[in-house]
Amino acid sequence: MSEKTANHMPPGRRERKKAATRQSLADAALRLFLERGYDQVGIRDIADAADVSTTTLFKHFPVKEALVFDEDADQEERLLAAVRDRPQGQSVPAALREHALRHRVGARDDDADFAAFVELVESTPALRDYAQSMWLRHETALAHAIAEAAGAPADDPHCAALAHFVLEAPRTAHGRADGRERVARAFDLLERGWNGVSPGT
Repeated sequence: MSEKTANHMPPGRRERKKAATRQSLADAALRLFLERGYDQVGIRDIADAADVSTTTLFKHFPVKEALVFDEDADQEERLLAAVRDRPQGQSVPAALREHALRHRVGARDDDADFAAFVELVESTPALRDYAQSMWLRHETALAHAIAEAAGAPADDPHCAALAHFVLEAPRTAHGRADGRERVARAFDLLERGWNGVSPGT
């Protein structure tokens, strides 16, 4: 069996069970956090609600904050795809602007559940800080994807700088009614700066 074929096989029973347990824990945690507040919910409360042991919980989520952000890998994949799968002729900053406005700034304003999630994160310092540190962990992967797109070395400083500022730009929207406009203007600045440099030199 080729590696390509193996990678496209549906997950086995064990993998499905692990995924279901992880989802059950994440769902229970979010429900309890929204009902009681993050600081009022303990690890044992979440484990009991999902009908698993605390040991099992920690196998899936190493820290309490991680329970709220169970789509970390998917977020990184979408971020990198924005660069790699952008339409021909579209600049990297423009592609990342679209990604930020679609996925990180008011993407689901009409979704009450999503609004409640955002409010939970924004009103909880531990979650807010964890969300930011989690997002910045994608910086290296994004810098490499930008460098690849630009034909530059993986450690190119221009690509690293663009990756950093792209990930920080959505912070300008926090708590602002004109958040989308602010983020768009931040990307205007990044686009102009990117056009003025030559990655790889």
